[in-house]
Amino acid sequence: MRIARISSKTTAEVKDPVDLSALELVIEKYKNKKGNLIPLLQATQNIFGYIPMEAFGKISKETGLKLSDMYGVATFYAQFRLNPAGKYIIKVCHGTACHVQNANTITDSLEEALKIKDGETTEDGIFTLESVACLGCCSLAPVMMIGDETYGKLTGNQAVKIIKNIRIRENN
Repeated sequence: MRIARISSKTTAEVKDPVDLSALELVIEKYKNKKGNLIPLLQATQNIFGYIPMEAFGKISKETGLKLSDMYGVATFYAQFRLNPAGKYIIKVCHGTACHVQNANTITDSLEEALKIKDGETTEDGIFTLESVACLGCCSLAPVMMIGDETYGKLTGNQAVKIIKNIRIRENN
């Protein structure tokens, strides 16, 4: 299976400083509540679209949560991102039904067309490519999702054509 949990990008590549003032209300809401770690991380990601490294420090300092605990949870669960994602997140299913129906070809074709690897974002910030364990659409295998749109019974060429059409719309 192709699922990789740690991105090859380093957070040092993110150049713009992050305004952490938006975290004030979130931290105040969860500061002294039991089981606050995941809600704090979720709220942080809702604000920024990912969890900036600077946010870990601020949350740790103001709540007393250990950096190692926060980072451990953020890297364990697939819902959390440590780097900004593209405008369109392409999720290619690699569950059993999709794997048997050659989902690897779809991912390989998209990697080649987008010039990125699984888990990366295109330089223009339009697309992020992710392999996922299951999208729950086994009867449509192989499947990819872009946002809320599901595309099934795909070939590599069909997947690339969908991406090219989105890019054309973005450039107009």
